[in-house]
Amino acid sequence: MATFCIFKFRRLQKNIVSFRSVRGYSINSNKQSIDVEFSGRASLKISTGKYARFTDGCAVAQLGDTSVLVTAVSKTKPTPSSFLPLVVDYRQKAAAAGRIPTNFLRRELGPTEQEVLTSRLIDRSLRPLFPKNYMFDTQIMCNLLAVDSMHDADVLSINAASAALTLSDIPWNGPVGAVRVGLCDNEVVVNPTRREQANSNLNLVISATSQSLVVMLEGSADNVYQQDFLKAIKAGVKECQKIVQSIFQMQLSYGKPKRTYEMKSEPDQSIVESVRTLSEMRLREVFQDYNHDKLSRDEAVKNIQSDVLEKIRLGMEAPPDQETLSRIFGNSTRDIFRDLIFENNLRCDGRTMDQLRNISCEVDLYKPLHGSALFQRGQTQVLCTVALDSLESAVKSDPVS
Repeated sequence: MATFCIFKFRRLQKNIVSFRSVRGYSINSNKQSIDVEFSGRASLKISTGKYARFTDGCAVAQLGDTSVLVTAVSKTKPTPSSFLPLVVDYRQKAAAAGRIPTNFLRRELGPTEQEVLTSRLIDRSLRPLFPKNYMFDTQIMCNLLAVDSMHDADVLSINAASAALTLSDIPWNGPVGAVRVGLCDNEVVVNPTRREQANSNLNLVISATSQSLVVMLEGSADNVYQQDFLKAIKAGVKECQKIVQSIFQMQLSYGKPKRTYEMKSEPDQSIVESVRTLSEMRLREVFQDYNHDKLSRDEAVKNIQSDVLEKIRLGMEAPPDQETLSRIFGNSTRDIFRDLIFENNLRCDGRTMDQLRNISCEVDLYKPLHGSALFQRGQTQVLCTVALDSLESAVKSDPVS
């Protein structure tokens, strides 16, 4: 009996030692956090260092009981594309609300419309601040960890993504801060709860960087006066500065040094001037010919490009490659197009700055269908059809499953 008690005691000692080692690991998890206080509102908490340590950057933003985890990863080798290959993916799972998906498969399906729109909201807040010549595959993954009944996660995701990019070694000219601004009883409310938002005349999301520079605005309103709208923007930008300064503090303490990357060499200025000289007058004629539609105008510009680049190649002993010449011509075309709009206050199709394209509508195009309609504005078309069926075609659930 004494031998058995000694064995149990030694086993208990081992369990205590193991527990202490696990507890010690959780305490020394290198978690760093900072709180952002808003005027009379719930504080925003941003933390890093606890999750996803293999990523280039990671941050968790929490407001109330709503938390979002954002990771940022970027390749070290450039892509041949002429634009930033940035992917922002926001996903919210039923488990974040303590639920199980109610679809037939009982699994998370593809991204919903709300998730796609939130991903675009985050993208528009981050993409403008990447360096101009940064052409590296970059992914921003946003996962909703928990959600309460008071706070939305879209603005939280922008702040968490901003912190993740700032703390990472990915070149980025941030950070940005984001808030939602409401207008309740003619009073500006920063980060309103869902109940307050239901009674608000304004739903405005503001992203701003340092020095009170606005990066992105998205919102909707119900007959809001201009002075109230400008007041809401001013209040929102002011609160964004608190987030920006807090992320800057985190970067000084916990941020990684930014990586260096190979930039594409700038083309010779003499080549840029030659391309513009050979193409400017011809492009101005095309852009001021209001008889062109989109297809014929694009075809005319394409012909000018082929002719100009061929003359450049024949006139130089060592001309640049085709990609460089095409990029120079594209930049010159955009500059000429923009200059013409400001000079004449007319667009390339003859419309003024405040004039919309005509819209055409046709209905009942196909007799066998219950309904059909075609809407067209410019070269954009939408064809809609309606089909009705009997009650016998309704979904019948399988009682076995």
